[in-house]
Amino acid sequence: MTIALISYWEIALRLGLAVVFGGAVGFERESQNLPAGFRTHILVCVGATLIMLVSAYGFSGSLAEATDRSRIAASVVTGIGFLGAGTILRQRGNIRGLTTAASIWVVSGIGLAIGIGFYFPALLATGLVLLSLLVLGRLDRVLISSYRTKWLTMRLSDRTGLVKEIVEIFADLKLNIRKIEFGELPSSEIGEEKYIEIEIMLVAPLNFDENRLFQQLAFLKGIDRVNWQGEKVPLEMFIKPPASG
Repeated sequence: MTIALISYWEIALRLGLAVVFGGAVGFERESQNLPAGFRTHILVCVGATLIMLVSAYGFSGSLAEATDRSRIAASVVTGIGFLGAGTILRQRGNIRGLTTAASIWVVSGIGLAIGIGFYFPALLATGLVLLSLLVLGRLDRVLISSYRTKWLTMRLSDRTGLVKEIVEIFADLKLNIRKIEFGELPSSEIGEEKYIEIEIMLVAPLNFDENRLFQQLAFLKGIDRVNWQGEKVPLEMFIKPPASG
């Protein structure tokens, strides 16, 4: 079996393109202040390109006969899976970092394409990734998130475990917490009992029925007041009376 030779200039070109393509995707992630940003994406893309170069051109003679070069390149996909998993965070019932993990995985594929000399597919894939992250991301925020983002303000007694119970309700209803702020109310405003006020930005499913949320909140002890999208919600209306026997 003969192995095609590749010049030093061609190697430099491919590794340079890996820096450019991986850096383009990484710059977008860096601008969003995400865990895996500019340098991480460059390293992933350059590493994948180098591995593909080694697997395609680094073996000769009897070693080439005994080596399955496609398996070397395929191992990149498995390895990147572990790296991408490190960018996924779970916080207060939310899962964050899935898009960044996917971008790392795609960048490794772009690096493999560059390493084997598939320049046009690598360029096209980079363009599509940037289109998805930049244009479609903004489209999602403008057209979809405006319908899904909800504001919930509550005045709560300072009871241990109450906030945890509320967060569990959000998780059950597939409500993601985008932002949460706590504030302690002045004692003169509410008497002797200590209360706190929390303001929460929620991201709800498009078909979400807020009445389901109010029905569950109504049975929690310690919720003094609830405002949904700036309007007061009388929770007592959502407590069903016991069935008469």
